[in-house]
Amino acid sequence: MMLKICQFGAGRIGKIHADNIARNPRTQLVAVVDVHHEAAEALAKQHGAAVGDGLAALDGADAVVIASSTDTHADLIEAAAKAGKAIFCEKPIDLDSARVEGCLDIVAQAGVPLALGFNRRFDPSFEAVHAGIAEGRIGKVELVAITSRDPGPPPASYIRVSGGLFRDMMIHDFDIARWLLGEEPVEIYATASNLVDPAIGAEGDVDTAVVTLKTAGGAIAQISNSRRAVYGYDQRVEAFGSLGMLRAENRAATTVEYAGADGVVRDKPLHFFLERYAEAYRRELDDFIDAVLEGRAPRAGGEDGKLALLLADAAWESVKTGVPVRLSR
Repeated sequence: MMLKICQFGAGRIGKIHADNIARNPRTQLVAVVDVHHEAAEALAKQHGAAVGDGLAALDGADAVVIASSTDTHADLIEAAAKAGKAIFCEKPIDLDSARVEGCLDIVAQAGVPLALGFNRRFDPSFEAVHAGIAEGRIGKVELVAITSRDPGPPPASYIRVSGGLFRDMMIHDFDIARWLLGEEPVEIYATASNLVDPAIGAEGDVDTAVVTLKTAGGAIAQISNSRRAVYGYDQRVEAFGSLGMLRAENRAATTVEYAGADGVVRDKPLHFFLERYAEAYRRELDDFIDAVLEGRAPRAGGEDGKLALLLADAAWESVKTGVPVRLSR
């Protein structure tokens, strides 16, 4: 079966998804929709697709990829669900948890698959850590440490609409923490500062944060975020357990290392997420396609998006109150 896909969004992430749709022999990009007509036209021409006219573009598709701005996600998910289309959507579903709940209700009523773009689950190194935990290689998980630091801060104009560090950036780390811990956190404590760019603070956001999560079983996860790492895109995961440890390190352009009298030197980490997670983006879309064609649930779905957002909301509450927040589902 050839899965016909309509895509909303022709920006940076949209281009990645369109390339990956074209790369998969079981899919065809049939339409591209974007409020910027020229961007939609260029991407559609590149992949032999049509320029879609709003929601009407859903008519000729079996599935939809939503890579447009965050404020359009929930409306597009609901429209696609009501039209009976399989849905892949970039995170988040929405910045408001009540809106997310309502959106997921509509998806459930329609009975269509919904995959959410938590691409880091599909990074081969992170996936190997998860598989090692599942196989019992480190015994019972006791500590998880996640480091996620951007090479530089985004502009204040982006911060203004992003939902803030916890909902925009750390939401990926909340998902990975849940995934590796294997049980839901029951308590969260967050502390944060504005150390990188005063313009971010002026928008009411933070740029440096540490969050601690604790499960009912006592396992602890710690997440470290910064909007600035002068040496590159810092992405590391460590899981420590009763029988040992699993660790995924940064990726560099090469594995060449120089050693001499003046020291040991190797390449810096890859610069940003487009390079670091290129393979993960391919694999997450392949999983969505497999899920649709095989009639199974995607590996990262709407419930994962809801729970990660609830953790982000609770982290911000903890920052504002200065105390841990108890979590309930």
